[in-house]
Amino acid sequence: MRSISICLSRFVKPGLTAALFALPGLVKAQDAFKEFPDLFTVPESYVVKHVKQAPVIDGDVEDAVWQQAKWTQDFQDIEGRLKPQPPLQTNIKMLWDDSCLYVAARIKDPHVWATLTHHDDIVYRDNDFELFIDPNNSTHKYFEIEVNALNTIFDLFLTKPYRNNGAAVTGWDTHGLRSAVKVQGTLNDPSDTDKGWTVEMAIPFKAIAGGFNRAVIKNGTMWRINFSRVEYDTKVQNGKYVKLQDNAGRDLPEHNWVWSNQGLINMHYPERWGYLLFSDHEAGDVIFEMPYAEEQKKYLWLVYYKQKQWYKDHHEYLAQLSKLGIETKVNINGNDNELKLEATTHQFMLYITDSKTKATYTIDQDGLVQQQIIPKTP
Repeated sequence: MRSISICLSRFVKPGLTAALFALPGLVKAQDAFKEFPDLFTVPESYVVKHVKQAPVIDGDVEDAVWQQAKWTQDFQDIEGRLKPQPPLQTNIKMLWDDSCLYVAARIKDPHVWATLTHHDDIVYRDNDFELFIDPNNSTHKYFEIEVNALNTIFDLFLTKPYRNNGAAVTGWDTHGLRSAVKVQGTLNDPSDTDKGWTVEMAIPFKAIAGGFNRAVIKNGTMWRINFSRVEYDTKVQNGKYVKLQDNAGRDLPEHNWVWSNQGLINMHYPERWGYLLFSDHEAGDVIFEMPYAEEQKKYLWLVYYKQKQWYKDHHEYLAQLSKLGIETKVNINGNDNELKLEATTHQFMLYITDSKTKATYTIDQDGLVQQQIIPKTP
C-alpha cells in the first residue's frame, strides 16, 4: 500500500483552512454560509441517459452512440473563481446501461506525454485524467480511478477522506473496468504539435457498489461524482518532455482542472463533488433539480467546518450551537427544520430534522453523512 501522505500532499495548501474558517457571534445560518463563499457554491450536475447499445471502448469518443450524450462545459480550476479559466480545454460526457457507467473525456493538449506503464503506478505524477465516485453520497467508501495517455490505470478505494484519517486502499481494483486512450497526435514526441487525447471507460456497477452494499441503479438514482485533470508545466530537454522545477530542484506544483470546482486545492472533499442523476428518458428532457435533502445537508457541513476549526484551535469540540454562531431553528425552502448538537471533547453528532416530515440527516466528527431511519409503527 502506498503511503497516504503521497496522495494527501498533492492537494493540501498550507494555511488555507485557517484562513477560511472564523467563528462569529450568533447569526442566522443562512448568513453564516457567506463566511465560506467557496465551499458552498452550487456543484455542477449531469443527467446521464440510458442506452440500449453500449459504446465500443476504443478511445473514439465521436462514434454514433456517443452522439446521444452532451459534453459538459469546459473544466475550471479546482479553486473555482479564485483562479483564471484553464488555458487548455477539457470536457466529459457519460452514458449508462444496465451494467456499466460509460465515461468519455476529451483532453486538448499540444504536447501529449506519459511515462508510467504499470498498473497502480502513481499515475498523477504524469499528466492524467481522474474520476471520483461516491455512490452513497456519504463522503465515505468512495472510489478514484486515474489514467494517463498510455492508458495506465491507478485505481483505489478510500475508506473516508484523508482529512478524517482515511485509508487509501490501492490494492482494490475496478474489476471488469475497460478503458482505451486515443492520441490525436504523437505521444512523447516534442517535435510536433498535438491536438490532445481522448479517453473512454466502461465502469461496471458491480465493481463500484459490490458486496453487502450493492446498489440497484435505476431511473432517479443519484451519485456524487467529479473529474479532474492534472497538468504539469514542462520543457523539452534532450528530445524529451521534462517537468519544470524550482530552484531547489523540486517539480513545480501541478495544475488541477476539474468539472465541478472544489473551492480549495483538495479533491478529497466529496461533499463538493457534482451530482450525477441517472435517467431512462430517451428524449433527454430531464432537468436536474437540487433535492431538498441536499439543502438540509448544507447545514450539517456548515457546523462540521466550524467544529473542525474550533477543534484545531482548542483541541475540543463545542457542545452548543450558539457558541458556534448557529441558530437551532432554520427554514429551508419554506420548511422549518431543527438542528440538534450532541458533543463530547473528541466527538460530535449533529442532527437536522424537518419539523413536519421528521426526515433527519446526521453528520459526525469524521464527516460521515447518514439518513436516520425512523422505525415504522406497528
